[in-house]
Amino acid sequence: MAKTAERSATYEDLLKVPDNLIAEIVDGELFASPRPASRHMRTAARLLRKLGDAFDDDDRGARGWWIAIEEEIHLNGEVFVPDLAGWRRERVPEQPAGLYWEIVPDWVCEVVSPSSARLDRIRKLPRYAAHQVRHAWIVDPFARTLEIYRLVEGQWLLVGTHEGDDVVRAEPFDSIELSLSSLWA
Repeated sequence: MAKTAERSATYEDLLKVPDNLIAEIVDGELFASPRPASRHMRTAARLLRKLGDAFDDDDRGARGWWIAIEEEIHLNGEVFVPDLAGWRRERVPEQPAGLYWEIVPDWVCEVVSPSSARLDRIRKLPRYAAHQVRHAWIVDPFARTLEIYRLVEGQWLLVGTHEGDDVVRAEPFDSIELSLSSLWA
């Protein structure tokens, strides 16, 4: 999965990765991962629909968030492709027009699978903290769990872990109830 290099990976290295893989540069290292399987993508799409309907479904920006699926994010030489990411519109009033975002998200969500769990948890989560992402979720459709993290003094604080058919209010989207069973169907 990882390309071991004596030098830091560059965006040019990333562009050489075949299109059937998702390429990221995390802490100077190039990672190429297979496209997610159907259970993974279905969970991400359902979550996007639930959050999008509540927070990012108004062309006038009245709902308060930009929420994107598999958006490429460039931050100080690193390139991330979280399953979902969100930016508060009060901080980012207009959606960037380019091919990728260069603005730190307020929230990221990684839907883990057996092939991505180590990268998402061990490599990417600490880098998100280093870039000051304020909220992170880890969703595991195989274990049917949701972990909610908040950044506190540069470290992730586990706010809650929920499972199965729980109905939760998960920050930063805690103004709505989220039925986890709808993510696993």
